[in-house]
Amino acid sequence: MGRESNRVAVALDAMGGDAAPLEPVRGALLASGPELSVLLVGDAAQIEAEVVRQAGSVPASIEIVPAAERIASEEEGARAVRAKPDSSVALACRLVGEGRAQAAVSAGHTGAMLAAATLYMRRVPGVIRPAIAVVIPSVRGQVVLLDAGASAEARPEHYPQYAMMGRLFAQDVLGIPEPRVGLLSIGEEEGRGNETVQAAYALLRDTPGFVGNVEGRDINRGLSDVVVTDGFTGNVVLKALEGAAWYLMTEMRSAVTRTLPGRVGALLVRPSLRRMRQHVDPENYGGAYLLGVRGLAVIGHGNSSGEGIANAVRLAAQGARGDLVTHFAAALGAERAPSA
Repeated sequence: MGRESNRVAVALDAMGGDAAPLEPVRGALLASGPELSVLLVGDAAQIEAEVVRQAGSVPASIEIVPAAERIASEEEGARAVRAKPDSSVALACRLVGEGRAQAAVSAGHTGAMLAAATLYMRRVPGVIRPAIAVVIPSVRGQVVLLDAGASAEARPEHYPQYAMMGRLFAQDVLGIPEPRVGLLSIGEEEGRGNETVQAAYALLRDTPGFVGNVEGRDINRGLSDVVVTDGFTGNVVLKALEGAAWYLMTEMRSAVTRTLPGRVGALLVRPSLRRMRQHVDPENYGGAYLLGVRGLAVIGHGNSSGEGIANAVRLAAQGARGDLVTHFAAALGAERAPSA
């Protein structure tokens, strides 16, 4: 899917999220420009009114694509996507499948986004199971964690593909030249973990960039650039890290405002605290990325602000410009080709 220019189109579910269409529209206005067009998908009248309210008129870099329905948070994702093919999230993914956009972004129903992306974008040939990748901050830079919830369980043969997809994502989207891959386990030594993890280790041993087992505490230490695990464990790790970050920031805020000396000191350290908050804020990383389908699908937090949605759109566009899907297909084709 080589591109003649850097111009990318991203389909954005304007009806997805707790504050839709206000925040998706704000995100589209922040992210769009000469090299990035955004297709806002949803209730055309609501979207146009919100765009005009925020920007005065509809910019040339934004196109409104009408969708007759939306999927509510209480609906079952896969069933709702099949029952509502004209919903905003389904149409956003269908635009990618039809080639009108190179990526789809939604801060709405996670299950619906997973189902719509798999149904309308289809898997990259050779992908056994798509995976959700999230970007996590560490003291050495950014770390890709996958699977973070696409499938609760994983078989040993899934892990080498997770590693390959995570490695290519780290290269193409995060700009890490030679990503190191770690297998999440309960100990660093080979032979630790349950039967699935031990079998996965044997399959990963000779794959590019593999550095062995890593423990949960190693993720934010940046001992590897990619961490692979099953979707149940990955999702628990992600939510635990987000909760820990929230707790630490809350405690720090309380500590520096509790006393007069603390409040005075807070004025001196405020720029550093602001930088720290930006570093650990999930919104700065755009959301979660469904890898393994023929297009990029990005799932934002339901409470994403316009800035968070804009970051998701920008990183989705970056993956499209890097031909991430083409690289997946090429790597899988090389794996399946008979050796000489």
